[in-house]
Amino acid sequence: MAVEEKRAWIMIVVTVVSYGAYLAVILGGSGKGPLAEQPYAAALLWTVGAAIVASIALHITVALLSPEEGRVKDQRDREIHQFGEHIGQSFVAIGAVTGMILAMAEADQFWIANAIYLGFVLSALLASTAKIASYRMGFHPW
Repeated sequence: MAVEEKRAWIMIVVTVVSYGAYLAVILGGSGKGPLAEQPYAAALLWTVGAAIVASIALHITVALLSPEEGRVKDQRDREIHQFGEHIGQSFVAIGAVTGMILAMAEADQFWIANAIYLGFVLSALLASTAKIASYRMGFHPW
């Protein structure tokens, strides 16, 4: 398995675990009142920060444990990375537009922040899934 494919798997796992932890914290406290009135900012920042730290640590670990020749990116790796990132960016745009629409509708900050966060989560998942699919099923540039 290529190092870049391992990195895509790391991104999927870290994203799912961190977003799951965020949802558990937010939904776990929802019995105390309306969901939009839950304190979410600290949980969001902590889970995003923990995801970044975990991702960096796991990427370094994979790089150190991989053989030297496995760490070299070739043209195919670069094209797969670019392809996955382009696909994933669609959800960043969707999350941003959703956040903007919610802001114009004067929705609560909770919903705006969560729409944007979900856009980032879906972007990471879609980009990583596209990369893994490209490695597993073959990559055919258009």
